[in-house]
Amino acid sequence: MNERIQELVRQVGLDDADFPIENWDNVPLAKFAELIVRECADIGHLYEGGEYEVRNQIMAHFGVEEEKG
Repeated sequence: MNERIQELVRQVGLDDADFPIENWDNVPLAKFAELIVRECADIGHLYEGGEYEVRNQIMAHFGVEEEKG
């Protein structure tokens, strides 16, 4: 999970001793966060700078890679 997403998880208080953030890559919530990032990135064409430029910046900021295939 990207450091920025981890920081957001900590801000909402979900990182605790019973469920440390190190285990989050193994749960659906990490995928949920990735799907939100992808959806936001997909609307990047609505803003100046070009669809792919904005989309790529959003994806990079949250450490989400392009899906293959």
